[in-house]
Amino acid sequence: MLEQFSKLIQTIQGVVWGPIMLTILVGTGVFLTLRTKFLCWRSLPYAISSTLSKEARQTHQGDGDVSPFASLCTALAATIGTGNIAGVASAIASGGPGALVWMWISAAFGISSKFVECTLAVKYRITNDKNEMLGGPMVAAEYGIPAVYGDRFKGLGKLLGVLFAFFAVVASFGIGNLTQGNSISTAFQNVCGVPKMVVAFVVGFAVLAIVLGGLQSISKVSSLVVPFMAVFYFVGGLIIILCNITAVPGALVDMFRMAFSVKAVGGGVAGTVVATMFQAMSKGVARGCFSNEAGMGSAAISAASATTDHYIKQGLISETGTFWDTMVVCSITGLAILTSGVTNDITFAADGTPNLTGASLTIAAFKSVLGPAGGWLVAIALALFAFSTILGWEYYGEKALEYLTSSTSATMIYRIVFSAMAFIGCISAFELAWNVSDVLNALMIVPNAIIMWMLGGTLVKDLEKFVKEEESGK
Repeated sequence: MLEQFSKLIQTIQGVVWGPIMLTILVGTGVFLTLRTKFLCWRSLPYAISSTLSKEARQTHQGDGDVSPFASLCTALAATIGTGNIAGVASAIASGGPGALVWMWISAAFGISSKFVECTLAVKYRITNDKNEMLGGPMVAAEYGIPAVYGDRFKGLGKLLGVLFAFFAVVASFGIGNLTQGNSISTAFQNVCGVPKMVVAFVVGFAVLAIVLGGLQSISKVSSLVVPFMAVFYFVGGLIIILCNITAVPGALVDMFRMAFSVKAVGGGVAGTVVATMFQAMSKGVARGCFSNEAGMGSAAISAASATTDHYIKQGLISETGTFWDTMVVCSITGLAILTSGVTNDITFAADGTPNLTGASLTIAAFKSVLGPAGGWLVAIALALFAFSTILGWEYYGEKALEYLTSSTSATMIYRIVFSAMAFIGCISAFELAWNVSDVLNALMIVPNAIIMWMLGGTLVKDLEKFVKEEESGK
């Protein structure tokens, strides 16, 4: 029964992440990039400096629940996860080195998508009964669409909001904990032989202990863990790349060669992996979306909690999440794998399943230079990444559920069930968990894309004005 269900999910995954979904996802990013006149790209240096400023850690300017930096860290906690370690490796094993190039391409346009969805979330956010901020694509749809297009579109706005919120709640159990828990348990089992059941109990109880404290608890943990874990992993990956620095030029050449080759090609750093441009595009965009979540609308829920005096400013800060996630962390993983030569050790079963994929491939790359310590480094980084993602997605799912029900008891039940699902994720099948998450991600993208297409243009004038004022020093 489980095998049949797994095959069904794999078939559905192949359909939803086909040409239509890739066109919707990347096409929306391209449209928004052109619509905002590339200002999201041009403002990226300002956005990065604002993110790292002292002001971003303060809560005295404007309304909100947490600081802009804490809000971004909560979003990064949810985005910098197994997709950066296991997802990148899986994309390379299945789609070849060219998949990393398509991650970069989708992320570049994803910066614009992230800006729009997060800015709309702050602009149209509301205050709930507990005097906390509630926002995201669901709220932007309900209040923004009627405000722009008139009351005759009120029903459409509400429908899109409900659909997005429902998909977000369901997706939180997939991308939020099934895949994360599975990657944690797999890493520790491979590196030090810890049984998955033991890891499952530790993860499940730790998640429950933190999420019971709500956003304040989650944001405090995220603000501490996210910067540490990112630097920790970045330094480790950089060591691998520097030790294989002579292989970098060849890796870059092969990446672009395989990214745009219509015919199936291999060789070079790809080792035994042979892939076409469509395979590289499909795996790269899908895993890139899983990693940075640009265009999914999830990060917008966290952005709505930020204390800010201008929604454009918070949107720019939020867009840096895609840069940090994909351009920095995913690139470190991909280049570490490709320059280490471990792709030569990949073999394929009769059904095309690679022997090395996911976290095991990344661990092999780090161990090739650092020995057993490399395996531990990846296992620790993966545990921190995945655990923080579980916390971030719990908040997303909880806020989406709050929009649907406005019930305090439902929220508490959700926290308990979510923690239990994190336990189950630690002992679930790897490929099944990834395929389920890919399908659920796709369901969130459709209503969010419609919302961004309908409302994204309303931000252009405010963005232009804000950029001019900042450039003139006002």
